[in-house]
Amino acid sequence: MSAATAARRDALRASLADLGADAALITNLINVRYLTGFTGSNAALVVAADPDKDLFSTDGRYVTQSQEQVPDLPLLVGRASAQAVLQDIAEWAKTLAYETHVVSVDESQALAEIAPSATFVSLQQQVEALRAIKDDAEIELLAQACAIADQALAELIEAGGIAAGRTEAEIGRDLDFRMLALGADEVSFETIVATGPNSAIPHHRPGERVVETGDLVKFDFGATYRGYHSDMTRTFGIGSLADWQREIYELVAASQRAGSDALAVGATGKEIDAVSRGIITDAGYGETFTHGLGHGVGLEIHEAPNLSALSETKLDDRVCVTVEPGVYLPGRGGVRIEDTLVLRGSAAGDSQTDLLTKTTKDLVIL
Repeated sequence: MSAATAARRDALRASLADLGADAALITNLINVRYLTGFTGSNAALVVAADPDKDLFSTDGRYVTQSQEQVPDLPLLVGRASAQAVLQDIAEWAKTLAYETHVVSVDESQALAEIAPSATFVSLQQQVEALRAIKDDAEIELLAQACAIADQALAELIEAGGIAAGRTEAEIGRDLDFRMLALGADEVSFETIVATGPNSAIPHHRPGERVVETGDLVKFDFGATYRGYHSDMTRTFGIGSLADWQREIYELVAASQRAGSDALAVGATGKEIDAVSRGIITDAGYGETFTHGLGHGVGLEIHEAPNLSALSETKLDDRVCVTVEPGVYLPGRGGVRIEDTLVLRGSAAGDSQTDLLTKTTKDLVIL
């Protein structure tokens, strides 16, 4: 891990000249983890134009852990880690880039008081931009997270766990337990189990409604493995389905296939969204597709890049994204189908995708 995180710091270092900065102060713990491998709850990192001046800080609780996880950087022990490193580098860091999108106004003022002669500039989410492109080790961890989720769902189905008479909450807990038993660090987010009319609520919270024959049952869930998340949505039928339920299922499936097939290096998130959304709109259900098509996945469940009608970001080789169109009919029911995929290729037009979530997308009646 040290070699990989050192390479990531070097990639960030290369952007400092464009920012006119002597160093970058990293306080977002997800970004600290990406750049160092550290998983504790308190840390700050300085990535300097001169690599010999890189510095890592955490408090006394994590000295042993940091020695194991960050053996290649000097350690400064301090409870207020960001302020500790700033005091240490204030003499030479005359222009400092920091994460303006995560640091509060009060925190910014505290930093300015420690280094009143320094000029502070925005880091402009440079670390998040680096995180969007995954290396081979990250892709393998993402694949393992997805495999855990796939297996947990398969086991739940095989055990008859999605059945009439069980509540949404019971089924959700059952699925969560199976992911943890299979090796997940934790679930990626609160598992969504939405039955019958609740399936028309995009982010329904599992409750006490029981599954009934004729229901659509929507699952949106994921496993976290060594910090990396999976994300998958599948919708099942219980017993038998009406024609309108089958119609919207096949519509969403067609939209999801089209969006996945449209993924290409150099395409914008807006363009991919339009391909998938257009199929649903042309069928007369456009107003029922109420969210963006997808998002990046990695150390966070939602990260760059976005696939939405507002996204001008161009996709690059080795980005990991979801494709998750949906149709939601309030009071009746809804369908969403979602995969996690890795895009590979170049602007020359040879793009292809690796599908990480393998559970069938054919309509399954349980």
